[in-house]
Amino acid sequence: MLPQEIIRAKRDGRALSEVEIGEFIAGLTSGAVSEGQAAAFAMAVFFRGMSLDERVALTRAMKASGATLDWRDMNLPGPVVDKHSTGGVGDNVSLMLAPMLAACSAYVPMISGRGLGHTGGTLDKLDSIPGYVSQPDLPLFRRVVAEAGCAIIGQTADLAPADRRLYAIRDVTATVESIALITASILSKKLAAGLQALVMDVKTGSGAFMPTLEGARNLAESIAAVANGAGLPTVALITNMGEPLASAAGNAVEVLNAVDYLTGAKRDPRLHAVTLALGAELLTLAGLARDRVAARAALERSLANGAAAERFERMVAALGGPVDLLAKARELLPTAPVVVAAQPERKGYVLSIDAREVGLAVVELGGGRARASDAIDPAVGLTRLAGIGAEVSADAPLALVHARDEASAAAASRRLSDAYHIGAAPPAKIADPVTARIGGSPT
Repeated sequence: MLPQEIIRAKRDGRALSEVEIGEFIAGLTSGAVSEGQAAAFAMAVFFRGMSLDERVALTRAMKASGATLDWRDMNLPGPVVDKHSTGGVGDNVSLMLAPMLAACSAYVPMISGRGLGHTGGTLDKLDSIPGYVSQPDLPLFRRVVAEAGCAIIGQTADLAPADRRLYAIRDVTATVESIALITASILSKKLAAGLQALVMDVKTGSGAFMPTLEGARNLAESIAAVANGAGLPTVALITNMGEPLASAAGNAVEVLNAVDYLTGAKRDPRLHAVTLALGAELLTLAGLARDRVAARAALERSLANGAAAERFERMVAALGGPVDLLAKARELLPTAPVVVAAQPERKGYVLSIDAREVGLAVVELGGGRARASDAIDPAVGLTRLAGIGAEVSADAPLALVHARDEASAAAASRRLSDAYHIGAAPPAKIADPVTARIGGSPT
């Protein structure tokens, strides 16, 4: 079938068949479909949408465009699971959750991405660890998953190549926000990873890709429905990104925050709540716990007995990092030469935070990218971020700014001051970190 006829059909609002979608994606992968045709297809989908059957077919076709991982030949004694987040500020959940799940008998081949815009990227955080290989070859990836129980790496060139080409086109044609295309983009890679269960963390709020609850709910419902329709048991949680999730935002500073979390030196309450909620869903969904209460207890035990921390250190060492990261994190991780306290405009209580502006402060420091080709400074970032409800003053700043020089520290401090709304009294209510749950059983 001619690509333009498929585009015409979708432009006119007709539902595409599985065969039509499969042929178009095959042409996209081989080069038979031009960039102009791919852009026209994306725009037609953006305006006309896709039914559930179409989204399942698109996801499966994009998954089939490249290699798929199969873990059955390794005879792993536990289920293969993963978690994915739509991105936010101070969201380092993956660094703790993967080893916690591994300590609870799951196997986690976590394929993560880099940061872009105001959101941080898990791979950028891991790249701040000296020697860590965030894009290993497939044999090493499989071996680390089998031996450590988890491995957090970047997408290989062989997994869902159609998604990579289509995303690059969507990025320059104002079609990134299409729910159908976002769903297929995320899930094609997860299906290609050979998973048996998935939990999605869909963010909402000022620092989220989907800032409104309605948009986040639509995306969560689409992902849960399509994943389950494609044979991958999935639950989606909608979580609040109306403020940074952790008290740190950056790269090395978030790794250090994760080390403190795993060792018990410090655990940010909202971060802990979201990590446990996501992990409980996965352990229950994968059959490793009878219900979410039992699953949370198992995750807490993995922290208390040091098993999760041991899995994290084992993963880091197996992927080229130091064998003693937990004990020497403050010596081994890069640090910024300038640390400045960001002062509030006045004494009072934090009523709200523009989390996107906090993320942009990290970008301006050099800890994020304005363009995909930009280099990252792993040492810069923010720590001791005040959360909503916190009392701030000259003695209790908004955050500590870790910068390369005084000028960039001052600029980040000004952006933070603009991002924080301070009042004379604490807020009447602080939003729960977990807003809603989509899919799965009610237990």
